[in-house]
Amino acid sequence: MLDTLLVNIGQLLTMDQEGPVRGQRMGVLPLVERAAIGIRNGRVAWIGPSAEAGELEAARRLDCGGRLVSPGLVDPHTHLVFGGSRENEIALKLRGVPYLDILHAGGGIHATVRATRAATEEELLQKAKRHAERMLSYGVTTMEAKSGYGLEVEAERKQLRVVKRLREEHGFDLVSTFLGAHAVPKEYTGQPRAFLQYLLELLPAIRQEGLAEHVDIFCETGVFSVEDSVWFLQEAKQLGFGVKMHADEIDPLGGTEAAVSIGAISVDHVCGASEEGIRRLGEGSAIAVLLPGTTFYLNKEHHAKAREMIAGGAAVALATDFNPGSCPTENLQLVMSLAMLKLRMTPEEIWNAVTVNAAHAIGRGSDAGVLAAGRPADLVVWEAPNYSYIPYHFGVNHAALVMKRGKPVWKRGDFACDI
Repeated sequence: MLDTLLVNIGQLLTMDQEGPVRGQRMGVLPLVERAAIGIRNGRVAWIGPSAEAGELEAARRLDCGGRLVSPGLVDPHTHLVFGGSRENEIALKLRGVPYLDILHAGGGIHATVRATRAATEEELLQKAKRHAERMLSYGVTTMEAKSGYGLEVEAERKQLRVVKRLREEHGFDLVSTFLGAHAVPKEYTGQPRAFLQYLLELLPAIRQEGLAEHVDIFCETGVFSVEDSVWFLQEAKQLGFGVKMHADEIDPLGGTEAAVSIGAISVDHVCGASEEGIRRLGEGSAIAVLLPGTTFYLNKEHHAKAREMIAGGAAVALATDFNPGSCPTENLQLVMSLAMLKLRMTPEEIWNAVTVNAAHAIGRGSDAGVLAAGRPADLVVWEAPNYSYIPYHFGVNHAALVMKRGKPVWKRGDFACDI
């Protein structure tokens, strides 16, 4: 007996393939036409043609009415927990005030750091919960969450505790990343290596308390050098963390090449990656996590070279980069549209990038991003007839029903559903 049986699915994207999906393979989608999917004990128990589902016994049935069904989306790069917001900087940006001038006047990331340090853990928890619920409504069932707006011991730990509480108390599937090396705080101006040494002293306790799985660093001009970034991440690896890198977002410093060489699980942003960096992505195991929402919001002319990366054999994932300064959106569906329009990715590549590849970019390749027998029944019923429609029709929420481990966790108000 099945707990739930979804029938009359127009297209079922199973994404059931060995991942991460690299290069030209990203142009192929595993799907079942006119499908059905059975769920038992929160996991997928059966997938097959809808015509054969009539013989199956189920406690509940849902007629999907020819709609698209996919795995729950995975967002592999977010800055979920932070205090305050920065809409007051919009007027300055529109007047052309450079970000560094805003930063030196106490704005930018320094404003968020102050607000995050001042907020209580409960305030941060309630704020992050609202953002996570909004992501869930857009079909995201697994997401990464970084710290990085504390830049000192207690505030960083406070952010990480919030992520842990969201996971344990509210059931969100969150993968926690320590990004204490997000910027050089004012008290360490001109001493980036000393600040990194200070952060390293925190990592054993963070590891022991289960507050983070990965360690990240912002390798960029004016922040942390390639040399310092490599040293810091290698030390983190010795402590048992997976490592990630914000690399070559603006300048081609060689962070992409360095991240690949030390075995980073992902290299994120990479808008300015060099030809050599792109070549290394195609040869190495690191996944390129691209953030077109950020370049769009910042009005940048140059976007990540997704076409070159895919042609070179890289595995590409997409993420929102949700944060209060450079990409204040929880809408991964919008990012899918931007990937099509700005990165020239095909619908097939985009779906691989927000499911199976995104899951592997945060170490969840065996749990998320795929619908297959025995896997968690995290799925989305879409108000769409086919998979190309989602990136094509941009700026709205196409999710009709979101299920987490076989249970509905969000439903559009007018969607007829008896489960």
